[in-house]
Amino acid sequence: MTISQAVEKVVKVKPFIIEALSEGLLNISSLARQIHPTVEKMVQKPVKQGAIVMALNRLVPSLEDSGFGSFKDVLSQLGDIIVRSNLTDYTFRNSNTIFESLNRTLNEFSGNHDAFYTMVRGVFESNLIVGSDFVSVVEKNFATEECTYRNDNLSAITLKLPANNVQACGFYYQIMKFIAWEGINVKEVVSTTNEFSIIVAEEDVDRAFTILKNLKTSNRI
Repeated sequence: MTISQAVEKVVKVKPFIIEALSEGLLNISSLARQIHPTVEKMVQKPVKQGAIVMALNRLVPSLEDSGFGSFKDVLSQLGDIIVRSNLTDYTFRNSNTIFESLNRTLNEFSGNHDAFYTMVRGVFESNLIVGSDFVSVVEKNFATEECTYRNDNLSAITLKLPANNVQACGFYYQIMKFIAWEGINVKEVVSTTNEFSIIVAEEDVDRAFTILKNLKTSNRI
C-alpha cells in the first residue's frame, strides 16, 4: 500500500474530516501529524510527515468533486417541512400473524385522513409509529403480538425531498450531522424515495425544526 492510498483510506472513513478538508477548515499539517502513526502502520514502514501533507494536498481536489457539494443543491430545492406531534412508537417481534394484526389496524385507520401512522418491517422486528389518539387501536389489534419496545411523547419532522436527492452523496449523513451537533437524540428514522422523517422527543422538536428550517432557507438560491 502506498502512502497516498493509506492517507485516502484513513480520511475516507471519517466523514467529518472529509467535509472539513473540502471546505478548507482543517490545518493539514495538524491532521498529518494526527494520522501519522496510523499511516505508518498501514504502509509498514517509516513515513515522513511531509509525505503525508503532500498526499493530503493531492487528495483535497478529489474530495471537493466527490459529490458532497451536491448536498447544497438538494437543500436549496427542499419542499415543505411538516411536523406531527403526540406520537407513540412501538416495536414488535415479527411473527406469522403480525400482518393480520397490521391489517386490522389499517382497516380502522381507513377513512380517517388525520391518522398518522408508519410501518417498517425488518428482518426480526417491525416498527409501528402512530398518533397517540390511536394507541388503543394498536393495543387492541396487536394484543397477541410481542411488544419489545414502546416510546410515547414523540414528534415527527418530515422533509419533502426533490427527486435528485438520490444522486446526492452523503445527503442523509449531512442532515443527521446538524441534528447531532445540537445534541438532539433521533429516536427513529423513516424514509421513502422523496420523503424523509426523523422522530424525536417532543421536547426536542422545536430545536430540530429550527435546524432543518435554517438548512433549507440558508441554501435557497
